[in-house]
Amino acid sequence: MTNLLHPEPRQRAALAGHERLGSDPAASTPEIPGLRNLIRESWQRSASFKANPDNAAAPLAFDWDQLEDYRRQHPLAAIMPVINKLLVQPSHDSGLLVAVGDEVGRLLWVDGDPTLQRRAEGMMFVPGADWSEASVGTSAPGTALALGRGIQIAGAEHYQRAVHPWSCTAVPFHDPDSGAVLGVVDITGTATAVAPHTLSLVEATVAAAQAQLRVERLQLAAELASKPVRRRSPAAAGRSRGATEGSLYRNSLQLLGRDQALLSLGGRTVSLSARHSEILALLSAHPDGLSAEELGSLLYPGEGSTITLRAEMVRLRKVIQQLSPDAVPGSRPYRLPLDLVPDSGQVLSCLQRGAHRIALEIYRGEVLPRSEAPGILDLRHRVSSLLREAVLTDGSAESLLRYAALPEARADVVIRRAALRLLPPRSPKRAAVVADLERLEAELRA
Repeated sequence: MTNLLHPEPRQRAALAGHERLGSDPAASTPEIPGLRNLIRESWQRSASFKANPDNAAAPLAFDWDQLEDYRRQHPLAAIMPVINKLLVQPSHDSGLLVAVGDEVGRLLWVDGDPTLQRRAEGMMFVPGADWSEASVGTSAPGTALALGRGIQIAGAEHYQRAVHPWSCTAVPFHDPDSGAVLGVVDITGTATAVAPHTLSLVEATVAAAQAQLRVERLQLAAELASKPVRRRSPAAAGRSRGATEGSLYRNSLQLLGRDQALLSLGGRTVSLSARHSEILALLSAHPDGLSAEELGSLLYPGEGSTITLRAEMVRLRKVIQQLSPDAVPGSRPYRLPLDLVPDSGQVLSCLQRGAHRIALEIYRGEVLPRSEAPGILDLRHRVSSLLREAVLTDGSAESLLRYAALPEARADVVIRRAALRLLPPRSPKRAAVVADLERLEAELRA
């Protein structure tokens, strides 16, 4: 990942580029040594849009009444509680702003550090303003949408000179079902806004919000399915089915903190038997497939029986057939024909990105806690140990205390001692941690 915390050469290159641009926004961007290609290309697009680098502020696209109505109906309104919890609340004291925009770069929500919010008003980094490349040129929200991926823009890399004191990181938000871009999530501030970990944090937040949007759609689909269906014309019914299939359904597997997994396919959810839970957990962890012998060794302690496994697979296929015929596992090797997203996989993905706080938010307990299958024991240990290590290494006192509340951490002295070291001396939470430590140490002495 590009490190923008020490940007002097890049800033000098960007400033040199601005000098050559002069005040003519239609001028072609010259070859400047040290200027990143994505910045050069974005400047070229900005010039083609007639964006003016000397404009002092972004234009407003909505008045307040229009904005309120538009936000209320926008798909991203459903995931704002996730954004608030994971990004906005921590930003209030960190010198950062969090913005969420629509698919064309118009800011819908801006929140965070109050002092920074007042400063940002000077360049119209406010709800309702248009921060697309066509309006303000290169900026993290607009350029992330133009490229369709997460980016970081530092200081003078912005096309608009009034934005040079600022740096920002932005990640597009894709519809979890159709893949269409719904909007963009941005962190804006000074140097910390383009720290190496910031991009991973925003990416992980977007992933968690996409997962939440899927869950809400599944809940809506379940509510609709439970209501009496009115008689409709075949054409109307077809349109309704198409909309549902394209936007409501998700393939997921909930394993954390459950003895029996919940499988969601095609908008329908079913509770699996303990054995079927283990089989799907293992197949989702091995997307390339497993032979009968390999799956049997991961499933059964000691000598596994392939005959028993084949009988279980027959029963599992019947269950899945009723939910979604396209999702029935293949054989030779046993393999899932579609991506099945386990919640344990989401936790591991967040940990790989360095987003332990979001991983802790998703984590609901150990993977299939009563299972004795060798493959599940390994998966359970991997998820649990990596989460614990991440929280111990980088976690705040709040994260440590949240981890300590998990059933698997009830006797974890190390976690509580780490939390105690980070808690402020006058924190009211210290007494409970000290009492826990005294109890655990007394139990160890007994």
